[in-house]
Amino acid sequence: MPLTEPYDDHLPQEDPVALDGALGNPDDNVVNGTLDASDPTMVDGPAAEPEPTLPEPVRQRIVTLTAAVLPTLPTDEVPVPLRRVAKFAPNRRARLGAPVIAAQLTADPLFRQRVTARVLADAGDLGAAVIEGTAPAAADPVEVAALAYLARPRGWRELIDASGAAVRAEADSAVVAELVREAEQRATRAEHDRAVARVEAEKLRDELARVREELGQLREESRQVARTLRETQARERKATELLATERGRAARASADVDAELRRARARLAEAEASAGVARASAKEARSVDDARLWLLLETIGQAAVGLRRELALDPVDKLPADFVADAFAEQPGTAPAGPAARARDTDDPARLDQLLALPRAHLVVDGYNVTKRGFGEMSLEQQRKRLITGLGGIAAQTGDEVTVVFDGAERMHGLPPAPRGVRVLFSRKGETADELIRRLVRAEPAGRPVVVVSSDREVADGVRRHGAYPLGADSLLRRLARS
Repeated sequence: MPLTEPYDDHLPQEDPVALDGALGNPDDNVVNGTLDASDPTMVDGPAAEPEPTLPEPVRQRIVTLTAAVLPTLPTDEVPVPLRRVAKFAPNRRARLGAPVIAAQLTADPLFRQRVTARVLADAGDLGAAVIEGTAPAAADPVEVAALAYLARPRGWRELIDASGAAVRAEADSAVVAELVREAEQRATRAEHDRAVARVEAEKLRDELARVREELGQLREESRQVARTLRETQARERKATELLATERGRAARASADVDAELRRARARLAEAEASAGVARASAKEARSVDDARLWLLLETIGQAAVGLRRELALDPVDKLPADFVADAFAEQPGTAPAGPAARARDTDDPARLDQLLALPRAHLVVDGYNVTKRGFGEMSLEQQRKRLITGLGGIAAQTGDEVTVVFDGAERMHGLPPAPRGVRVLFSRKGETADELIRRLVRAEPAGRPVVVVSSDREVADGVRRHGAYPLGADSLLRRLARS
């Protein structure tokens, strides 16, 4: 963005003192580090000329010089738009604040003069030479133009024009050097391409010779293939004749097989007739066996009725597990059972189905041992509800007696009613569910099938000693999942 500013060559040309006071001698116009704004030589005159267009390097250098001295100015001497820029880090001040700095240098001559005083003081001899309107031959033209723009001595436009010409000359020289370098590179690449082309041409000639040789070999192979084809066709004709002969033989063999099949079917009909006679005989024998078995069962039934009559046994309203429940299931609590050693006899649900199919089977379930293994992510209430609901389905399907035991020192309040056929027990205070399960097993009569579902090894070993069938918790979980 080119810097523009009202022209400052408005000072009287015949008054060198005023010029020195404004630009040549900063100490005469600086009061406590700032320019004296009351000096009449610092006020713009009526005449103004359009500023020259600055080369981009000169514009960037002016912004960099201004950004460098900006933090050294007192806050009241910094224009309001630049006070925030003055707080930026040095590497961001010139980059991010360039538009604002350029605008203030153009619009505020007093600010520019204050900046010029500090820039010239830092420039030393070069600044003094620029104030005199001259530029050392060895000086950087961009630096000279930037100082001339800020200080604006007599002939400052010529210094900027000379700097622009030098910058353009350097740019042109760089362009010419780049063009020469590119031309040399193109020449090098062309020479390399010619060498590569020569190598490729040699390769193509060698490839052509090889292809010609392969073509001769292919022609010879083609003649051999044609000869082989003729021989193959002759063998094919012979094979066709042999095939016709074999087909005739196969037709005769098929006729022989059909005749043999008819004979086999006749023998099969005779065998089926014999089998029918044998089945009739077996059915008659089975009827005799059934009669004997019925007579035996009838005898056993009458003996059982006589024994019940002799012992005067009345029908009972309670089962053995009911007595254990009345005696030991008091005040269950909600605390889950502590961790115990795990054991698994079998986890096959088919084994559980076989045991529950026995007559008058009793299924005893270690409640929390099963629920924490299968529904551990649920609350205890949800675990109990899900298990009891599933056991209700098993009781309805099998008609067996089902008892589920939970650890607890206090009776649960608000429990839903247990499904039909399912007995829900809670161990009393000071007693665990494992002990209650062993009491239930001991209370059953010898010979009744009792199935205990628990993965606790101690429970499994204890009930096995009393004749029960222990199964792992996974067998029941898989049975419930299948339902």
